[in-house]
Amino acid sequence: MAYVDHAFSISDEDIMMETSYVVNNRPPIKEIALAIALFAFGALGIVVGVIMAINRVGGDRAHGLFFAILGGILFIPGSFYTRIAYYAYKGYKGFSFANIPQV
Repeated sequence: MAYVDHAFSISDEDIMMETSYVVNNRPPIKEIALAIALFAFGALGIVVGVIMAINRVGGDRAHGLFFAILGGILFIPGSFYTRIAYYAYKGYKGFSFANIPQV
């Protein structure tokens, strides 16, 4: 008779004891709100910065360039995560709310 180590075997009782696994794909509200805010303020910063640079608000173009760069820094992650949230909401293949990092 062959030796069988029962310490590492899985029986029917072990399978019955486990709870059912449910995938939670609820939208993360705080993270999506942050992504939309970054997107909106970034776009606003770019537009205001360009207008300030063209009209030389503050005496030179440096103030406008600063606002445009700051707007770009806000706009890039905001647009990226807003796009992921939108595609996950629409149900596109390969996109999930789990791809958005928690705050």
